[in-house]
Order: sequence, then structure tokens, then C-alpha cells
Amino acid sequence: MDLVGAADPSAPPGPLTHLSLLDNSEARPLSGADGRSLPGSWSRSTPERATVLREDVRRCLQQQCGQTVRILHAKVAQKSYGNEKRFFCPPPCVYLTGPGWRVKPVQGQGETGSTVCGYMGLDGASGSAAETQKLNFEEQPDSREFGCAKTLYISDADKRKHFRLVLRLVLRGGRELGTFHSRLIKVISKPSQKKQSLKNTDLCISSGSKVSLFNRLRSQTVSTRYLSVEDGAFVASARQWAAFTLHLADDHCSQGDFPPREGYIRYGSLVQLVCTVTGITLPPMIIRKVTKQCALLDVDEPISQLHKCAFQFPGGPSGGGGTYLCLATEKVVQFQASPCPKEANRALLNDSSCWTIIGTESVEFSFSTSLACTREPVTPVPLIRTLELSGGGDVATLELHGENFHAELKVWFGDVEAETMYRSPRSLVCVVPDVATFSSDWRWLRTPITVAVSLVRADGLFYPSAFSFTYTPEYSARPGPSGVLEPATDPDADADTLLESIHHEFTRTNFHLFIQT
Repeated sequence: MDLVGAADPSAPPGPLTHLSLLDNSEARPLSGADGRSLPGSWSRSTPERATVLREDVRRCLQQQCGQTVRILHAKVAQKSYGNEKRFFCPPPCVYLTGPGWRVKPVQGQGETGSTVCGYMGLDGASGSAAETQKLNFEEQPDSREFGCAKTLYISDADKRKHFRLVLRLVLRGGRELGTFHSRLIKVISKPSQKKQSLKNTDLCISSGSKVSLFNRLRSQTVSTRYLSVEDGAFVASARQWAAFTLHLADDHCSQGDFPPREGYIRYGSLVQLVCTVTGITLPPMIIRKVTKQCALLDVDEPISQLHKCAFQFPGGPSGGGGTYLCLATEKVVQFQASPCPKEANRALLNDSSCWTIIGTESVEFSFSTSLACTREPVTPVPLIRTLELSGGGDVATLELHGENFHAELKVWFGDVEAETMYRSPRSLVCVVPDVATFSSDWRWLRTPITVAVSLVRADGLFYPSAFSFTYTPEYSARPGPSGVLEPATDPDADADTLLESIHHEFTRTNFHLFIQT
């Protein structure tokens, strides 16, 4: 029987074939995807422990009691010199989402408000009060809890070129929930005023990347307003900022329809801003470089971090200065610019239509503590990046690539534990469970079965993921009259294959396995 795969190496991998046996308890993969023997040892929970865990995992999947920590921050940070304090802008913020945060740690307690508080600082810092800021979380209308660190900075005494933010969460009562790290942040001395070169790609902004926009009147920190979205409308907020995906737009495409255009964004390009949370978009606009409160209409150099820019709406009367995205207190409006009387390639703007652009990053950590009988921190939270299916025939294995893996983790398919091998902090390998564990009718299965892929720590801590695994039947049979097994109608099936399958009384069923996010 032939295995099905992708014919074109450049195309997405096609489904692999896995022959799911009635009893494969003795089957063990002897090699990985590269043919080499796998280091480590296979392990799974004891039958008694697995039964308890299975009930807990089933409740987690049914009750949706997850908790997510989301950290948003800028890609770069400007260094402070001497006694000045250049606070990070936009300020790092934390969102706590998921129904698990509303579950009381102790049943019956009558306290209200947030059940957690946070402390944020820079990695490698001594942890003094001056270097760590307390976050007081407040609940928002969308049920998310929000906290913001507005007074963090990096001094010139710190000679690092990169650093990470460290978030420490503590539950009410003093128990530590865990320590979470941001993505890497690049330190810069000041925004570059020179013409940017694509050789310095870490400061350029590419199409499809996430950015934040803020406006600071008369360079005063207290007057900073961030472009954000509230109640379905664009606003200029003094306390919260939003991340937007910056797309290269196309004159011939409808709004919201973005062809896959790669490359770095240059001034003079038609772009579109899409809110990463709500999906709300602004109309396509032309991004312009700003110098001394003037929009430069003939500049096409790459955009760099912390550059001043303006967004011009296309069209308008000829000879005019153009219409630009502008703020009026907390509202986002349009500003009619005036043509520069001395230079034809410039337009005169006001302070409120000059924006600073900066790339942003985010990282999410998901877990559920509601069913775990432990007082240990939830961190390090494992993060699954990609899945890789290997094998066929009698057994298939799935390799998980990611971060923060350790030997106490087991892979689960739905509410079924998979035999798991720990390879490294970035790799786990598991045996794909037999499809019969999910359906008693697996012999004549006609519809796909999709199960969630998750990780469970030895103490019962549950880590969900965005990945799922689908068993898709390629061939099936069902009982016919008088209990005789009849093959499913398949005009393209080979007759010899059908006869052989009937002869073996369908002790094997051929399945395609594929992964979806």
C-alpha cells in the first residue's frame, strides 16, 4: 500500500498515511524523521494516574477554564543618559484573558477585584524598587484585565544591546504564579535621522509587521496619545495603545483584501492599518516622512523605528496640501494640510497630524491552574511553534517544536495521553494514539475526528495550544445485511486491495493524518 505525500517539495506537505492497528502496544518508533535513533526514553503516566488526569483534562477542555498572559511591548527602547529618564514608549502592557482568572483560588471567599498583581522590570536588574514597577490590574469592559508599566527605562550604565522584560505574577495571598519573559528588545541611542539602508534591517519596518503609533504634542510626555480602538472606533487614548498590522496596500484591491506583498515599507507607499485585536481597518493611506512639521512628498527611503511620519488620504483637489490622519483630543479626525509656499514637494502639517511609528512584539502564555493540585509556579510555560508528523505503516510519531519543554511534560490528544519522549528544551516526540481510542466505530469511520493537542505537567497543570490534530479516513467499511462487512463504494479503489482488506476482516484502517492550526 502506497504512502501519500507531497510531490512538490516547495508545496505544503501533504497528509501522511498511518495504519492504525487494533493493538499497537508493542510497536515503538526506532528512529526519528532523520533516520537516527531517538535519544531519551519513552514514558507515560501509570494507569491509575492516567485515569485521574483524563477526567481533569476532559473537564479543562469542556469548561474552557484557561488563563492567558499576554505581554505587549515595543521592539526597540531608547537609552536614557545622565539624570534623564526616557520611559519606554509605548509603555509595556499586560493583558490577562480567559475565564480561569475569575475562578476564586479559595472557594467561598468573598473578596472582589483582581486575584493577581504583577511586578515588571528588566532582566538582569537587581530588583530594586527603582527598577521594578508594580502593576495593578483593572478589569475592562471586554472582561480582560489590564496593567501597564509606564515608568520603566534603561540607563546608560547598562551597556547591553538587547534585553528582555520580566513579569512576575503573584496571587492574592502571596503565592507566586510565575515569571514570564518578553521577546528580545533592541537598545538604541536615538532615532536615526540618516537615510535608512536596507542593510540595517532590524530597524526597518516590513509589510505585515506590527506597529504602534503615538503623538506627542510639543514633545511633552504628559501629552502623549496612542492610536487605539475602542467600541469599534479609532481613538487617541492617553492610557492604552493598540498594535496594528501595517500592510502594503494595492490601488486595485478592495479594502481589507491584502495580496501577499513582501518587502520593507518605504515612504510614499500606499499602506493600510489593521487592528490586531478587532480587525478594524483604516482606509488605505500614503505614508509620508515628516521633518520640522512638514510632510515630504518626494521621499521614498525605507521607514525606520521611531521615525516621525504622517498618513495622507489619497485623492483630494489638485494643488492642495492633502488630507491627513489627525487627532483632536481623544478623537481621530482628518486634517487639511496647506501646500508649502517655498517648496512644492512639501505640505504644512500641525502637531496633531505628526505620528511616531515603532515596531511592536507580543508573546502569549496559556495554562489552566483550576485542576492542578500544586503550589508550584506555572512557569516556564511551554510554547508550541510547529508540529512535524513522521512515520507510517504500523506507527506514526509527532514531533513538537517550541520552547521551554522539559521531561515532566506529556503530550495529550484530546483527553488521551500519548507516550512521550523528551528530546530537548525545544523538542518533544510522541506516539500518535490509535484512532480507536476516540471512536468505537473506527472500522467504518466516515467523518474526520479532530482533537486538541495540549501538554500536561506531571502535577496536573494543563497547557492548551492553538494546534489540533485530525484523523481523516481514506477508506472505510460498514456492516451490511446479515452482519456481512461491505466495503465502502469507491470506484477508484483497486479490487485486489479491497479483497485483501476483507480477507483481513478490516483489522487495519487506512487513515490520513494531518495537522491544522
